[in-house]
Amino acid sequence: MTVTDPETAVGWYTRLLGRDPDERPMEGLTEWHLTSTFGVQVWKDTDRAGRSTMVVDESDLDELADRLNREGIDHPGIQGATSSRVLTVTDPDGNTIVFTAPLPT
Repeated sequence: MTVTDPETAVGWYTRLLGRDPDERPMEGLTEWHLTSTFGVQVWKDTDRAGRSTMVVDESDLDELADRLNREGIDHPGIQGATSSRVLTVTDPDGNTIVFTAPLPT
């Protein structure tokens, strides 16, 4: 995710992801290693900031929505789609994060 202010972004993504970052491998780059094969990078790129989109599978969308409410992260609520439910949030730079979960069976 490209951002203008890394420190503001790190604070916001820490709240979004519910934990501190795992690494800061170089100036302007922060990483969260969420699984052995998936992670999130946030880096400073003022020319491209706000133009990123990330889609993340979430096992409990209702709990995520509740946690985001507690963290003060605005969202429009869970929306139904044709084959899933989605919860969309926007970071301070305008990047979009879409959390998805299957429809209840």
